[in-house]
Amino acid sequence: KKQLSYTAIDAFSKLVVHLVKYADARAKPSLLSKVLEIVSGVLKKELENRKARGLEVTMDQRPYFRIFLDLQQDLTASYEAENLGNEQTLAMLQRFADVYHRVLQPNLVPGFAFAWLELVSHRSFMPRLLRSKTESGWHVLQNLLVDLFKFLEPFLRDIQLSPAVHLLYKGTLRVLLVLLHDFPEFLCSFHFSLCDVIPPTCIQLRNLILSAFPRTMRLPDPFTKNLKVDLLPEISQPPGIMSNYAKVLEESGLMKQVETYLRTGQDSMKFFAELNDRLVLPAARVKESGTRYNTPLINSLVLHVGIKAIEQLNRDQQNGKTDNSPMRHSVQLGIFDHLASTLDAEGRYLFLNAIANQLRFPNNHTHYFSCVLLFLFSEARKEVLQEQITRVLLERLIVHRPHPWGLLITFIELIKNPRYKFWEHSFTQCAPEIDKLFDSVARSCMNPVGSENASASQLGVVNGSAAPRSS
Repeated sequence: KKQLSYTAIDAFSKLVVHLVKYADARAKPSLLSKVLEIVSGVLKKELENRKARGLEVTMDQRPYFRIFLDLQQDLTASYEAENLGNEQTLAMLQRFADVYHRVLQPNLVPGFAFAWLELVSHRSFMPRLLRSKTESGWHVLQNLLVDLFKFLEPFLRDIQLSPAVHLLYKGTLRVLLVLLHDFPEFLCSFHFSLCDVIPPTCIQLRNLILSAFPRTMRLPDPFTKNLKVDLLPEISQPPGIMSNYAKVLEESGLMKQVETYLRTGQDSMKFFAELNDRLVLPAARVKESGTRYNTPLINSLVLHVGIKAIEQLNRDQQNGKTDNSPMRHSVQLGIFDHLASTLDAEGRYLFLNAIANQLRFPNNHTHYFSCVLLFLFSEARKEVLQEQITRVLLERLIVHRPHPWGLLITFIELIKNPRYKFWEHSFTQCAPEIDKLFDSVARSCMNPVGSENASASQLGVVNGSAAPRSS
């Protein structure tokens, strides 16, 4: 590419910074917003003109990227030099975030996607949002990452990666690696909303998010002989979830019915019949979504019902009930059993994935949903359910590291505990290739070469394949 002169752009940015700096305190936010809106408008207009002439791909993002980056860096430095405080700096960055989300997100301006990702992940923006003393900065970044995943989703779902999309995907992986290494609590807090917009084909991308654990926690080695998971001190603690996981359930109108059934346990036949129908998308949305099922609704239902079950178990323990096993009969477990046995193969796969998305670091959600998967395997009335449970676990283990801690302890329990008779099932020996695959994964789990715990293994993602695996 030809060399550009940024003299005029840098001068313009300095002018804006000085205008904002010496403006009245109440006028600063609105003045900055107006400048950002104008620059965004000019950018969109140029893209539209080029598109009309068939020249959209020749659009050079660098001048506009330089304007936004100059303003981002210089305003941040100016605010810090004046000691305006974390709150005002965060408010200023939120003005940028608002434009990135509302005006320039990749779905709206795909021709600016690479520059957009660089701006959002830049050291003058992302770390400052995450180091803010309020949670609002975290929510801002979560919205921007969801925008990115929504843009990538159609390409990743169909595994149609042009060189440009493949490069954008690799950039996304690297951003997630930075978050996993430096801000794992962010991924822990928003795992639900991020996984909600990642298609099932992106197993490694999802593993990256689910492998995060708080920096203050020391993960127990999942390969420890006779590890008693239920006795770990962390296993009774709930994880912090900042995603609004019940939003989809409420918007669908299903929340009231679910809550009524969980409270009374009555009219189960009517409830279950309606439940399955509500999980199916209208015909008009099937092609757009690439599935017959409302995947976000399934994810929301599974987590909400699981949390209610854990709350009930805690209440029973406080009241001194002796039968406090996670897998004792309950209305919550009845819902999971019904979905596992009545959904078709596609719906059941999405349902089991929703459960596997909760197998993370040691906490009471990981413990409960691990028990649910093992219960569904042991009590399955058809071997096809056991085969699908194995598939969901196995496909997450055969990709490059890192692997979520809860995923490992669940699969190790499944293949080691004679109660589940795992190696007696026909699907483990249906073909020589499958037999070798199970043998390889089992030896890897039983005799690990290195530790699964975090930082060093995280680099395997960069050195390994960056492409999503097909399910």
